Amino acid sequence: MAQVFDVITTAAILYAVAAGLLIVFGVMKIINFAHGGFLTVGGYSALLVTQLGLNPWWSPAFAFAIGFLCGMIIERLVVRPLYARPLDAILATWGLGIILGQLITLAFGREVQFVRSPVSGAIDLLGASYSQYRLILVIAAVAVALALGLLLNGTRLGLQTRAVIMNESLARGLGINSGLVRLLTFSLGSALASLAGALITPLSSVDPNMGVPWLVNAFMLVLVSGVSQLSLGLACLVLGGAQVLVSTYANPVLGGLTIVVLAAVLLRLRPQGFARE
Repeated sequence: MAQVFDVITTAAILYAVAAGLLIVFGVMKIINFAHGGFLTVGGYSALLVTQLGLNPWWSPAFAFAIGFLCGMIIERLVVRPLYARPLDAILATWGLGIILGQLITLAFGREVQFVRSPVSGAIDLLGASYSQYRLILVIAAVAVALALGLLLNGTRLGLQTRAVIMNESLARGLGINSGLVRLLTFSLGSALASLAGALITPLSSVDPNMGVPWLVNAFMLVLVSGVSQLSLGLACLVLGGAQVLVSTYANPVLGGLTIVVLAAVLLRLRPQGFARE
C-alpha cells in the first residue's frame, strides 16, 4: 500500500510542477524554460519564510505572490516583444532561468539549505504508515487542478483564454484583449511554478539549481499531454508511476531518467501523446 501512495503522491507532485508550464504553453505556444527558475524562486521564498521565523503555512501563498509579480515584470519587459519570434522567446526564457539562478546565488549563496515543513511525521492509512506531508501534497495538487478548471471554465477570463488558445486571431477580432490574456497567463504560470517550488522544498533541499531536474520532467510531461489538464494528470500518473517502480525495483538513477525516456518513446509511437485524436 505504501507503494501505491508513492505513485499517487509522485503523480500529484509532478502535476503541481508541470501545471504552470502547461498553461503558458497552451496560450502562448512557447515552452517557458524559465519555469525551473521560478520553481527555484518558490523554494527560496519558502526559505525566506523559514528564516523570518514565520509559520511555514505562509510559504505557498508567499511564493505564489512573488512568482506572479516576477512573471508580470518578465512578461512585460522580456517576453512580450518576442511574441512574433517564438524561437527567440524560448531562448530568452532559457536565459532568464539562468539569470534567476545567478541572482539567487548572489542573494543566498550556493550552499544547500533546508526549510521547515508545516507538518511532520507519518499517519496510519489503509494499513500503511505514510508521510503526512506527502499526502497533503495530493490535496494541494487536486486543489490546483480544481482551481484551474474553475478558472478556465467558469469565468470570463477563462472563456477569453480558451478563445485565444483555439484561435487568437479570431479572438482579437471579437474584441478580446489577447495581450492582457497573455500577461495574466504568463504571470499565473510563473506563480504556479513558484507555488510548486515552495511545496516540494520540505521534501528535499534548496539550492540555486533545484529547478533544473524538475524542468526536464515537466517539459516532457507537457509535450505528451498537449494543452489538456486531464491528459497532464494521466501522464503524471502513468509516467510518474513508472518512475516510482523503476526507482524501487531497479535503480534510482534509472528512475530519474524514466519519464524522459518513456515520453520520448511515446511521442515516437503516438505523436499526440496522451491527448485525444
